Amino acid sequence: MSLLDLNALTVRRGECPVVDAVSLSVRAGECVGLIGPNGAGKTTLLRAALGLLPHEGFASLAALPAAARARAAAWMPQNREIAWPIAVEDLVRLGRMPHGTRLSAADHAAIDGALSRMGLDSFRRRAATELSGGEQARVLIARALAQDTPLLLADEPTAGLDPAAQLATLDVMRTIAAEGRGVVLSLHDLSLAARYCTRLILLDRGQLRADGPPAEVLNEANLAEVFHIRARIHHTPEGPFLQPLSRLDPLS
Repeated sequence: MSLLDLNALTVRRGECPVVDAVSLSVRAGECVGLIGPNGAGKTTLLRAALGLLPHEGFASLAALPAAARARAAAWMPQNREIAWPIAVEDLVRLGRMPHGTRLSAADHAAIDGALSRMGLDSFRRRAATELSGGEQARVLIARALAQDTPLLLADEPTAGLDPAAQLATLDVMRTIAAEGRGVVLSLHDLSLAARYCTRLILLDRGQLRADGPPAEVLNEANLAEVFHIRARIHHTPEGPFLQPLSRLDPLS
């Protein structure tokens, strides 16, 4: 079952395409890593796919009315500032708004499950603004999980988290994909992307350069041409581990 379809999706900044005719689909059960260097167009692609930016081409989510879109996909942006001293549980409860204003047993179960998955049970009554940056990030991930949508889009969900929290977060993402939902994550850590994602989409200067299993996408040629690095790929029982060795001159 396809949860997201893009056909020739293009976003322009002036005359320059920031995302350039990207076509892809995301199906239930996939944990998709969106990778690429800074400025490749990852955030722009995610925002345009949700209809948050003007675009050309087709994006299935953007074509939906806003209420239906909120029930089809949850969105976690890069900006994670929490402005109000709201209790953690109340903030996570906001993820249930697309499903109605009267809380049901299903709503309470979704909120409790999201708090538990992100290790936040003991934080329920704490003001979110009193938490550390990494803890606030976990709260906002929990809010997206509580939305309980078929598709979750997250822009750098592990940024600012300590190593244990990064692994815990990606364990959750992989698990909900295995349960039958779809997940799309933009990630900068290529080793984590290779380990946790079933599929990688590689963007470079707004164009789709590769789309497939991690072992196929993270090859020496792509690492050199797109990331401008020489790297060694170690295959371990826990999955691929990428060790950057040196920077390459992009003009060479």
